[in-house]
Amino acid sequence: MSKKATVILLIITALLAVGLWVALNFYNRIFGSNVSTDREQGVELYLPSNPDFQEVLGLLQHSGAIDDLEGFIWVARRKGYSDAPKGGRYLLKNGMSNNELVNMLRAGLQAPVNVTFNNIRTHQDLAGQLAKRLESDSSAFLQALTNTEFLKELGFESHTVLGMILPNTYQMYWTTTPEGFIKRMHKEYERFWTEERMQKASELRLTPIQIATLASIVDEETIREDEKPRVAGLYLNRLDKGIRLQADPTIKFAMGDFTVQRILNKDLLIDSPYNTYKYAGLPPGPIRMPSVSGINAVLNHEQHDYLYMCAKDDFSGYHAFAKTLRQHNVNAARYRQALNRGRIYR
Repeated sequence: MSKKATVILLIITALLAVGLWVALNFYNRIFGSNVSTDREQGVELYLPSNPDFQEVLGLLQHSGAIDDLEGFIWVARRKGYSDAPKGGRYLLKNGMSNNELVNMLRAGLQAPVNVTFNNIRTHQDLAGQLAKRLESDSSAFLQALTNTEFLKELGFESHTVLGMILPNTYQMYWTTTPEGFIKRMHKEYERFWTEERMQKASELRLTPIQIATLASIVDEETIREDEKPRVAGLYLNRLDKGIRLQADPTIKFAMGDFTVQRILNKDLLIDSPYNTYKYAGLPPGPIRMPSVSGINAVLNHEQHDYLYMCAKDDFSGYHAFAKTLRQHNVNAARYRQALNRGRIYR
């Protein structure tokens, strides 16, 4: 081979080597691993709604999971992600390439969060719980829960909306808006109220929200799950006979203080539509978010003739039930004596 041919061959070989290096570099930048983490579930990345590209870069860098931020920027710009980032909660999995990462973020493929709430008494309680798991703050959730016009579209009001929301664990996107949350709960509510449950409510001559209202009283009245159907049956007996419910939890609600351990005679004079000692029938709405077990206890209440109940004097959380006022007065006297012995005057 001539010297000239040798030189040409060397040049071609060098050019091929450079080209191969460049191609390999581009390939690795696009398809090579750029996420490193030893967490099996991945690293959580929270991007606020409508972020700008610099925010995304700052949060990616803060995550500590990106090996080559410049490589990510290069791919993101070429795939158009830098122009319109989306907010959300994303999981950065070990070994993800820039191509996979950008595709996930560009499509807004969020990883859902588990939103759990129970034992909720007030709108403020619920708003605070939701703000811990979703992007919006508690004031935004509280505003939605008290938005008269918005709730009216769903057939509810501020004082009845807690009867629509069922305590449970739900999977949602982190960026779910307060209005989106309430709409989701409305769908869950409609799914819960099956034809069978609606039939049982109809047989009691009560609407679903009235069932929820009574269930909320039952939930506050007893901490014992096995006692709820009996308590529910007692209140239904009183409703059927036109007797005022005289439920202490409604007094606590009217007072705005569920920590009160002893209801005094002066408390029974509070002028509130929730005072079931003063006004007959059910109060205007739930006194708390009713539990599913409370609702089912009303729908599947125990059949009996009890009209009165009083907390047992052993403070077990159970109640002494009575069919007559005479027997109830005996039970009530025992409980008052127990309160006095324990120096519980309020």
